[in-house]
Amino acid sequence: MKRQALLSWSSGKDSAWALHRMREHPEAEIIGLFTTVNEQFERVAMHAVRLELLRLQAAAAGLPLHLIRIPWPCSNQEYEARFQRFAERCARERIRHFVFGDLYLEDVRAYREQQLQGSGIRPLFPLWGQDTHTLATTMTDAGLRARLSCVDPKQLSADWAGRDFDPAFIDQLPDGVDPCGEHGEFHSFAYAGPMFRSPIAIRSGETVERDGFVFTDLLPA
Repeated sequence: MKRQALLSWSSGKDSAWALHRMREHPEAEIIGLFTTVNEQFERVAMHAVRLELLRLQAAAAGLPLHLIRIPWPCSNQEYEARFQRFAERCARERIRHFVFGDLYLEDVRAYREQQLQGSGIRPLFPLWGQDTHTLATTMTDAGLRARLSCVDPKQLSADWAGRDFDPAFIDQLPDGVDPCGEHGEFHSFAYAGPMFRSPIAIRSGETVERDGFVFTDLLPA
């Protein structure tokens, strides 16, 4: 019997591909998704994706969605306390792994491992160390599609917000920008791909600049 796992679901392409990867080559059985959500605005932190769309993703993936609700503003201490309570509850329910879609940032991986230390839950990183140019092409060739919900204009022009992550996106991306956005250049919402039973119909709403980032509001079509 495979050990049970929950997957950290940002709503973006990397977590979506991590789900696909775990289903193809299961190190553990994914039985649900978990996401940190701003409880005041009902949106995914940084990605700014609406909770309504998050629920549509979970339904399309055929998995239950667990929410870690955080206040706004939220200190790192408060975030860590809420994450720890969630992990402790999962451990009591015999969850043995949390799966993350991180690619190569050593400090991020070390932070995940530190968060789970002593909890009885072991982190898994199914995409770790893959070349991001190859990975981005593999994703789009397999039919994964995502839309950029957030852009860091210090790293990527603001007019990329609201664009689709597809083969044309990869070809046109400026030099120096990671094609998977691993340095925070952009965040996305995955709406189609082999991890979903069917595509999620979306439309782009207003694009605004806030707190030094550019956000495109995504809505159900």
